[in-house]
Amino acid sequence: MDWARAERALGTVLPADYKQLVETYGDGIFDETIWLLVPGSAYEDCDLHTQTTERDEILSGLWEFEDKPAHLQEEGAKLLPWAFEEGTGAFLYWLARPGQHPDEWTVLYNEGRGPLWEHHDMGCLAFLSAVLTGAAKTDYFGHLYEVLKPTEHHFATADQTLGTAGR
Repeated sequence: MDWARAERALGTVLPADYKQLVETYGDGIFDETIWLLVPGSAYEDCDLHTQTTERDEILSGLWEFEDKPAHLQEEGAKLLPWAFEEGTGAFLYWLARPGQHPDEWTVLYNEGRGPLWEHHDMGCLAFLSAVLTGAAKTDYFGHLYEVLKPTEHHFATADQTLGTAGR
């Protein structure tokens, strides 16, 4: 992964825990639920740059009709997507605050088809781990662990899940 190139394209440095996730797994889906966005993915739905542009457009239109969540009221605060939930329209974002190092960014979950936002005071890797193990205090992902109760977790690459037809 050419991180310097990816970060130049986004205009920001990315968190180290996210880079570790991408280097370990690449684009794909955890437990058939959480898709990891990756710079330069062959699949538009999994491409960090494509989704960042798309989410920026969608959210800027949304803010014309709805108030921004409290965490985004701070001047210069912004959102960057890093994952999405399969089949729901829900996205996981980093909350990037002015002057904050990317390794200090926290997670905001938006249900996608509604106005509710949920803040998690942790990075993406800690959040993903908490969700997959049932340790996350969340109104949104609690159902995932209760329904699946996995004894083993599974990751499928985008190629395995979508095949070349998805490209």
